[in-house]
Amino acid sequence: MRVLMVGAGGVGTAITKIAARRAFFEHMVVADYDRARAESAVAGVGDDGRFTAVRLDASDAAGVRAALAEHRCDVLLNATDPRFVMPLFEAALAHGAHYLDMAMSLSRPHTSRPYEECGVKLGDAQFERAAEWEESGRLALVGMGVEPGLSDVFARYAADELFDEIEEIGIRDGADLTVDGYDFAPSFSIWTTIEECLNPPVVYEADRGWFTTPPFSEPEVFEFPEGIGPVECVNVEHEEVLLVPRWLKAKRVTFKYGLGDEFIAVLRTLHKLGLDRTEPVTVDGSAGAGRVAVSPRDVVAACLPDPAGLGDRMHGKTCAGTWVKGIKEGRPREVYLYHVVDNEWSMREYGSQAVVWQTAINPVAALELIASGAWHGSGVLGPEALPPRPFLDLLTEYGSPWGLREDTPVTPVEQR
Repeated sequence: MRVLMVGAGGVGTAITKIAARRAFFEHMVVADYDRARAESAVAGVGDDGRFTAVRLDASDAAGVRAALAEHRCDVLLNATDPRFVMPLFEAALAHGAHYLDMAMSLSRPHTSRPYEECGVKLGDAQFERAAEWEESGRLALVGMGVEPGLSDVFARYAADELFDEIEEIGIRDGADLTVDGYDFAPSFSIWTTIEECLNPPVVYEADRGWFTTPPFSEPEVFEFPEGIGPVECVNVEHEEVLLVPRWLKAKRVTFKYGLGDEFIAVLRTLHKLGLDRTEPVTVDGSAGAGRVAVSPRDVVAACLPDPAGLGDRMHGKTCAGTWVKGIKEGRPREVYLYHVVDNEWSMREYGSQAVVWQTAINPVAALELIASGAWHGSGVLGPEALPPRPFLDLLTEYGSPWGLREDTPVTPVEQR
């Protein structure tokens, strides 16, 4: 397997460190708009000759196709932010390479009823091309990070092995991470965080289909494992709600994120001031530069610390998981399948902070399963379309095991 990975930010750099410990691929080309960043990621794996750094513009589909051809790559791994999903997705299809990403094509809210009805949903642009991918015999594995990604694998595992009937699949993400020296320092890309937190959250119900709610709706306190404890979680737009119902039967699917009151207040303020906008505004440049166009959201991102560089200041754990409620052998059951990463461990073992490392391990494991043939297919597929056991076993082999907690309430009769 020869891989072109586009994007050498925090997640991309962590991918190189994880992949360097595995033998399933022949070569990985690490590409970024900033060549120095790609070179830094490659330097981080030492003298492993399987890695090459190049400069590449993710928005240039022709350039991406040329890089795939030049380096004889049969897989394109997208480690950029969602703005670049479609040009990379299209370039892989045109070249005849397999494709894998961790976030899907962007949504657009409904023009007149944004908090009731879906407009363009996450991934719609990719699923519109599913027939062409199937005809090509190539696989586009979409949403294969941690959330979406591992969370979808958990959902499929629960449907296959833990339940006869599912009432709700609810992704629940929470952490107790703190960052020394910063009043506000997101642990993941603020560009992506703004996108998913301020867009109308999507909920799925079997008798209603997909619909939207206002941001931060339906707050609930969820108890996270391994010492993290209770965290208030709210509805957030996320790919799992759009992926899971395509392959699994559930009466309801939700995604709730543990943000905290302060984080929500900052996001609401950014929205109120228009600083979440991606459309450029014209401002005065530096002396002699005249007027320049800048995206307010890009300015916000530039003013905040790079999440990938916060590991030395970060403390605590992050938890990604899937809570499932349903029936097994005629009896009610609730479980929480989860994956916890301690920042102290990920920094010590890989030099990567917990959130980016937890995201990065999943596409590497998926690539290994594709290389071995344990995962295969054609068309545009989500993680829940593929058998979960090989992935979960491989995750444990990588030294990062997952957990399962029984959350089924005990009835008074059972207590006696």
